Amino acid sequence: MFEELALYLGFGCLAGILSGLLGIGGGIVIVPFLVWYFSLRGFPAEAIMIMAVATSLATIVVTSISAASAHHRRGAVDWLAVKKLVPGIVIGAVFGSVVADLLPARWFKLIFACFLLYVSLRMLLKPPRERRHEEAPDYRRFGGAGAAIGALSSILGIGGGTLSVPFLARRGYPIREAVAISSACGFPIAVAGTATYIALGWHNATLPAWSFGYIYLPALAGIILTSVPLAPFGAHLAHRWPTARLRLFLALVIALAGGKLLWQALPPA
Repeated sequence: MFEELALYLGFGCLAGILSGLLGIGGGIVIVPFLVWYFSLRGFPAEAIMIMAVATSLATIVVTSISAASAHHRRGAVDWLAVKKLVPGIVIGAVFGSVVADLLPARWFKLIFACFLLYVSLRMLLKPPRERRHEEAPDYRRFGGAGAAIGALSSILGIGGGTLSVPFLARRGYPIREAVAISSACGFPIAVAGTATYIALGWHNATLPAWSFGYIYLPALAGIILTSVPLAPFGAHLAHRWPTARLRLFLALVIALAGGKLLWQALPPA
């Protein structure tokens, strides 16, 4: 029990720092970790991936508030852009959670891994240019992007930063401002996705004890205990690190997480 708690607390530290630093909610490291640890604990194989995703999203409900607050105090959050993204995000997150519940576990892992590797490669090969953005974001473009970001984020158990940061950068937002907006958008993604995963898993009798729908409460509690206080520290680093280093670090973190999950998903030779 002590070892289990220590692992959750340790990964909570990492999730909190990444949430504030990169606006990604920590999900890209939390999901592969939970998949590995839930497998080690002998959880039902068909439920491991969706439980990892759902629990990761539930942690983001709390860490996104902490990270977004830290960015807001620095005046980095463009709340108009957030407002334009949120309606699509909520609809997409609910839809994505339903789709995730229907996916076979192995395909679930492969989709997650390939997505992360693609995003990492794209960020390394085509770094977004920082240019002056329009004062009023286009509602239809941001609404459609929000729906796609919400759907994929709820399927993958992430805060949306791996999608929303590159999207906002292409719209002309400086990388630090894109990270701040992404942190704020992580909250509606996480709330909508978490609520749907709870409802979808509510009557699943195969889930282990201490499950709340598809959410595993011990993991949720342990990760939150350390991720929340460390999210502001990550936001502090985001405003001190050079932009190029921040982008490179994000790409490398995503690539490592994607490679690990791909290795887990591929059948043994």
